[in-house]
Amino acid sequence: MQFEGANVVVTGAARGIGAALGQRFHAGGANVVFADVLDPAGATSGLERAAGVVADVSSEAGNVDLIRAAEEAFGPIDLFFANAGIQGPTDLNAPQAEWDLAFNVNVNAHRWAAAHLLDGWLARGRGYFCSTASAAGLLTQIGSPAYTLTKRAAVAFAEWLAITYGGRGIGVSCLCPQGVRTDMLSSTPRGEEFMKAVGEVLQPDEVANITAEAIEQDRFLVLPHPEVQKYVMNKATDIDRWIGGMRKLQALYSAD
Repeated sequence: MQFEGANVVVTGAARGIGAALGQRFHAGGANVVFADVLDPAGATSGLERAAGVVADVSSEAGNVDLIRAAEEAFGPIDLFFANAGIQGPTDLNAPQAEWDLAFNVNVNAHRWAAAHLLDGWLARGRGYFCSTASAAGLLTQIGSPAYTLTKRAAVAFAEWLAITYGGRGIGVSCLCPQGVRTDMLSSTPRGEEFMKAVGEVLQPDEVANITAEAIEQDRFLVLPHPEVQKYVMNKATDIDRWIGGMRKLQALYSAD
C-alpha cells in the first residue's frame, strides 16, 4: 500500500515504536490517529494531519470506540496497526487478572480490531492490518512466559488473517523486532545487556522505517533484525540444539 492520503491508526503510539511508526506514516503523507492508553499529545505535536486518541484496547469496547473515533477524525481506515503491547507477568503463579490483561492487549485486541474492520474492508475490496508481535513470537522470550505465549499467538493470528483474507484485497504484515531501545526494554532487568548479547539494539525510528518499507512492498514478516531469520531457521532445522542454545542464554540472563 501507499501512505499518501491513507487513513492510518496506530495503537500504543504515545511513545516508543508506536510513536515512531505514526510519525513515519505521517511523513509518508498519511492521516494518522495516534492511540494510546496514555495521552499521545507529545507524539502528535507539530503534525497537521494527526489526531491523538486516548484508548484502552484491552477490551472489545475500547477497540470499537477507537475505530469509531478514527473514522470520525479522518474517514474509513486504510491501515490499522495493532502495536500496543505489554510485558505481562513473568511468574506462572501471578494473579489471573495479570495474565488476562496480557492476552487482551497482546492478542485479543488484534482479534477485536480485525473483527470490526473486516466487513468494511471486504466491501471496499481493500484494507491493511499490521500487528507488532516480537522475535519472541517466533522464538522465545527468556524469563517471560506471558510475553512468549501472547506474542506467539499474535504471529499465529496475523498468519491466519493473511491466509484467509490475503486473496480478497486485505494486506497483512507482522512486525517481529528483537532489541529496540524503548521503555519496555529499559524497565526489563538486564534487558539491554541481554539484547546486546544476541544482536543489535535498534532505535524506534529505525524500526519504523523498515516497517514502512515492508508495508509498501506488502511483505508479511517484518524483521528489523536480520539475524532473527537465521535463528528461526536454526530452530526449524534442529530444535533440540536450538533449545540447548537458549538454555545457555537463560543461564546468562539468570546469572547474578
